Amino acid sequence: MTIVLIAALLYLAAAALLVAGTTRSRPRPGHLWLPAALPAVALHVAYHVLAWRGAGGADMHFFSALSLVGLGMALLTLLVGARGRMATLGVVVFPIAAATLAGYAVYGHHLAEGLDARLQLHAWCALLAYATLAVAAVLAVMLWLQERALRRRDFHAWLRVLPPLTELETLLFRTIAVGFVLLTATLLTGVLFVDDLFAQHLVHKTVLSVLSWLAFGALLLGRWRLGWRGAIAVRWTLVAMALLVLAFFGSKFVLELVLQRAP
Repeated sequence: MTIVLIAALLYLAAAALLVAGTTRSRPRPGHLWLPAALPAVALHVAYHVLAWRGAGGADMHFFSALSLVGLGMALLTLLVGARGRMATLGVVVFPIAAATLAGYAVYGHHLAEGLDARLQLHAWCALLAYATLAVAAVLAVMLWLQERALRRRDFHAWLRVLPPLTELETLLFRTIAVGFVLLTATLLTGVLFVDDLFAQHLVHKTVLSVLSWLAFGALLLGRWRLGWRGAIAVRWTLVAMALLVLAFFGSKFVLELVLQRAP
């Protein structure tokens, strides 16, 4: 628990440093948040490694999966934010990572499920896809807030921390494209490697995941052929992400926490 507490405090410290950067007269997030965020992510990884050693392998139950998605979001924020002004993502992402890690530490420890290599590949593809598309959802919300503030001529200091609208939009669609590829890999590995779909209560999960995949695919196609952007992009992204959350965490919540069944 000491590792969890230190990691959570470092995540929150990194978010606080980013918030402080947006409140200055000349907001510049800089890189002061990195010395807090980097060890937070490292400790997050270390906690999972230690927990999985005790569990006898990779634990993919609800709270562990949630924590891994939070970890993936934090890692993506580090990679993107260290190179430019998108560090502002951390204001939202780092507290999420801290909360998911704390949830795993308090509620989430289970014995490993004993998945073979093929099912582990499917699970890791899914977690990477969810983390990437969750970051896209955060970017979509930031894009919406930026557009609304510009329309209202409500120029807050945090607007100057964000990249230009077109750059933010480009990053959103690049993130969605990467997440779409990972989600495609998730669905393909699921079809190839998951046996007896009906017996495992995975029908609703599969249907919602395919609907989310179709929504993200339609958004990318609309961007390519029709130049979709702005509010349309935001709505499609958030709807598709909501379907994905229901597909994975909604089904895991019902099966594992409500019905007390093995995933």
